[in-house]
Amino acid sequence: METACLQRSKLGTMMAAERRMTMGTEVSMGKQAPEFSLPDETGKIVNLKNFKGKRVALYFYPKDNTPGCTKEACDFRDSIARLQKAGAVVLGISLDGPEAHRQFIAKYRLPFPLLCDEDATVSKAFGVYKEKNMYGKKYWGIERSTFVIDEKGIVKAIFRKVKVDGHVEEVLAAFKT
Repeated sequence: METACLQRSKLGTMMAAERRMTMGTEVSMGKQAPEFSLPDETGKIVNLKNFKGKRVALYFYPKDNTPGCTKEACDFRDSIARLQKAGAVVLGISLDGPEAHRQFIAKYRLPFPLLCDEDATVSKAFGVYKEKNMYGKKYWGIERSTFVIDEKGIVKAIFRKVKVDGHVEEVLAAFKT
């Protein structure tokens, strides 16, 4: 029979592990990007490993059709030729489902896939699923972030708490270094 002290210790360890899982881990520059498989807006499964040999601008955003997220997506859209010239592909990830993504892509003619992370698994793996506070109300959601990943799957640049204005220029500069 376990002692109460041992039971509390096990419970504390389990709670700490759950907290780490919920909070995610911090992805580090110079390290391999976490592998993932997510459906895009059409239901096709997209794997990060399929982009080996290409550079990837992997951006996480809170929600389709909101002002900041629309501006960010349109900035990536408007810079797609320069990003492609730098050898990069763009992948967007949010917690939205395929229908919301299809509408968002159609409305703004986005030329890159949007991936559905409805259970936040990938957002947690990249450490962008955070507790947020809006008007005194706390909730969990995506912290706007971008990861620049090289041809070997190594994280070359990390942008957290992204301010949309000028962000695509930061990403392009990261591909040049």
